[in-house]
Amino acid sequence: MRRRKEDALETRERILDAAITVFHQQGVARPSLTEVAELAGVTRGAIYGHFRNKADLFNALAERVQLPGEQLCEGAGASDDPCLNPLGILRTRWLWLFQEVASNRQWQQILDIIMHRCELVTESGEIRQRMLDCRQDAVARMRQLLSDAVAREQLPADLDVHLAATILHGAFLGLLDDWLLQPDERDLAQLGERCMDTLIEMLMYSPSLRLPKVAQ
Repeated sequence: MRRRKEDALETRERILDAAITVFHQQGVARPSLTEVAELAGVTRGAIYGHFRNKADLFNALAERVQLPGEQLCEGAGASDDPCLNPLGILRTRWLWLFQEVASNRQWQQILDIIMHRCELVTESGEIRQRMLDCRQDAVARMRQLLSDAVAREQLPADLDVHLAATILHGAFLGLLDDWLLQPDERDLAQLGERCMDTLIEMLMYSPSLRLPKVAQ
């Protein structure tokens, strides 16, 4: 019984590995499950033994990687402790993500599939919703960390937290999206750290990020 379970798990992982390669080369909509099966060295029926359809396979593939907002939202209550550093938490978690993507070839491929090769078809519907939910949670979490940083005088008291969170989230995802187009051209971890520190300086000093003064 144990051996059968191990064999089934091994087959499932082989199918997922093959799906990453096929989807990365051809996109999600065009290739058939037969192509995935051939690369995995299994029958098409074996795929249906593990996954309901291509959408189910694609979503299982996406579960192998942690989306940016999901990593940011881990331990969402951590900054409730006044001894902690909310700005440092924000910086550390984004830098961890950049370092992880830069060093993990499979994460690069999966994120590239999600961001660049995931056509708006039935197969991508669930992952698109996951990304939308992830974005909402990530921006909310960033607002909370920025508000905590303001409360602890790490950032100006009149910082427009909502605008700042939107700008940071867009900048980080834009950097990741751009890097995935040519991952061998630049060091993502190093570039991400410089961008992070530049953006923090912008939060501290940009007049455009100040809340409008209330007329007396």
